[in-house]
Amino acid sequence: MDDEADEYDEVDEGDGEGHPEPEVTIEVSGLSLYTHIGVSDAEREIGQRLLIDLRMDVGEVDATVTDRIEDTVDYSQVCQTANLVAQQRSYKTLERLCAAIADRVMEDYAVDAVWIKAAKPEPPMALPVSEVSVEVWRESQ
Repeated sequence: MDDEADEYDEVDEGDGEGHPEPEVTIEVSGLSLYTHIGVSDAEREIGQRLLIDLRMDVGEVDATVTDRIEDTVDYSQVCQTANLVAQQRSYKTLERLCAAIADRVMEDYAVDAVWIKAAKPEPPMALPVSEVSVEVWRESQ
């Protein structure tokens, strides 16, 4: 046996047949959304592109065995949800947008925790920066 197999067997006692029950995390990086966000009226009216990163702890899911999308969280649907939340209203802060997306993901999907990062590439500021971002984390109670 190689070292990897030994480490894999030691992770968890699993299902009693030597198979560990993995904890699953789903991550989406660089979801590009166009939305109306900003502190100034002009910034909200014009709108801008945001980059959204999402990480969801979904715990043990049957898809690790069944290979069926129905047995896990469909990240394509989660991206659609994030886009819908971003389009439903105009936000002034990235903090509020991130919190709204996190709350909706917690409500609509079977996740133990969600982490959302929203970034404004080249935000309208007096000094040049490549990006400004905000992160919000929610865990189920």
